[in-house]
Amino acid sequence: MKSSLISDMARSFGLPKLKRAAGVVTRRLPIPQPLLLVGPGASTRLGEAIADFGHRRVLLVTDPVVTKLGLLTPLTDALKARGTAFVVFDDISPDAPLPQIERGIACFNAADCDAIVALGGGSVMDAAKAIGLAAANHKHPRTLVGYFKGLHGPVPIYAVPTTAGTGSEVTVAAVISDPENGTKLVIADTRLVPTIAALDPTLMTGLPPAITAATGMDALTHAIEAYIGQWGTAHTDRMALAAVGMIYRNLPLAWRDGNDLRAREQMALAATYAGLAFTRANVGNVHAIAHQLGGKYHVPHGLANAILLPRVLRFTAPTVTAKLAVLARHAGVGSDRDNATTRSRRFLDSVEALNDALQIPRHLAALQQADIAALAAAACWEADTNYPVPRRMTQADCEALLRSVLPPEASPVVPVKRKRRSPTPT
Repeated sequence: MKSSLISDMARSFGLPKLKRAAGVVTRRLPIPQPLLLVGPGASTRLGEAIADFGHRRVLLVTDPVVTKLGLLTPLTDALKARGTAFVVFDDISPDAPLPQIERGIACFNAADCDAIVALGGGSVMDAAKAIGLAAANHKHPRTLVGYFKGLHGPVPIYAVPTTAGTGSEVTVAAVISDPENGTKLVIADTRLVPTIAALDPTLMTGLPPAITAATGMDALTHAIEAYIGQWGTAHTDRMALAAVGMIYRNLPLAWRDGNDLRAREQMALAATYAGLAFTRANVGNVHAIAHQLGGKYHVPHGLANAILLPRVLRFTAPTVTAKLAVLARHAGVGSDRDNATTRSRRFLDSVEALNDALQIPRHLAALQQADIAALAAAACWEADTNYPVPRRMTQADCEALLRSVLPPEASPVVPVKRKRRSPTPT
């Protein structure tokens, strides 16, 4: 997250001291938690609740695929049955680009809405948050980037995730994109947390296996980075560890059988638990790098996280051996007879094995060798100024990690230097 306040403080006081202070504030900051409606039919129950709240007109923020698949129907039927007016804005695409946010604000204002429902994946939920905050403050969303930049909070926001990954239904942040500059932008405000979130597994049964895999690994990344970072609390640790166990048990099931409602519901809960963990404990180097790849190449965020996670964990492992051993126990890998080092290693291996089982690629096809230095510099800046990483990456560390995910055909060929042999005596 780029913030002028953090940047100025960093220059004045130094990053380590700043991060310690931020960690203290984060542990004490009051963050609301939404009411959760969980299970088949939750989206219908949310529609009924919204109608009971007496809203004049609701803006439904979604994407064209959700509209085409008819996933809005249970919610909109409930609103119609109770006489609540609504307007559908389904112009959101992956990464929630600023021009779409601007059109959403115009739609919100023109329809004179007094509530927002986000029904879709992470980009839809983040777009809805940005629309709500910008409309409430009569500001362009670009001016709200950073922490608590709006004087007024948004109208009530309700969330219905259709993927089990981002956890945006319970977080304080909205990640949007600036296509003009090829960057991701983060708006953070505790008032962005939705009032109610409906976790309805029936809306997730049609997800293709590849999206199920990438979004599930996104949730796993949130849980792991929240747990191994330096801002964790007893509460965030419980949420993160629960999410890890649930993901290891249920993600392969949901990937193999998209109609497994129990696995879908458990994955939706796991993503929410991971969201509750990282919204206070924050994330780390995986996200710092993934944000650059998303901004530059429009790589889906979950896929970027999935590819990077095993490599970043191996880089970080020497500083978090004990925590990785705990993660191994919750993931159900290794043996109680193993020492911490062995359990840590088994967990690292299990993350790679899970990626392979879900057919996550090991390399990033879009990555270009010529971009690596700039991507690494931006990722290190983001991590240094925002995230409580357990092991700091240098520019050289980050460049080496990025080179390791280059597609094989793009990997640089390093010539082998051979020793010159002395002439054989005759």
